Amino acid sequence: MKTGVHMSREEVMEERITELELRYMQQENTMQELNETVCRQEQSIMRLERELLQLREQLAMLSPSAQGAGEAEEPPPHY
Repeated sequence: MKTGVHMSREEVMEERITELELRYMQQENTMQELNETVCRQEQSIMRLERELLQLREQLAMLSPSAQGAGEAEEPPPHY
């Protein structure tokens, strides 16, 4: 904004509009950046969920007794 100079009403309005336009553009840029961040995070979450599912499946294949976690295993015959 001009300082120390008397501005006409039109000049004041023009400057206010210009400042509002600049703020609007900054907000648009910020929203775009946030949207991109959210999209990347969503992709990461989906990838992590797939990896977790694969790990659970691998664990189930390696340790079938872990599936019946609430069931007590029989002691080996030497007890």
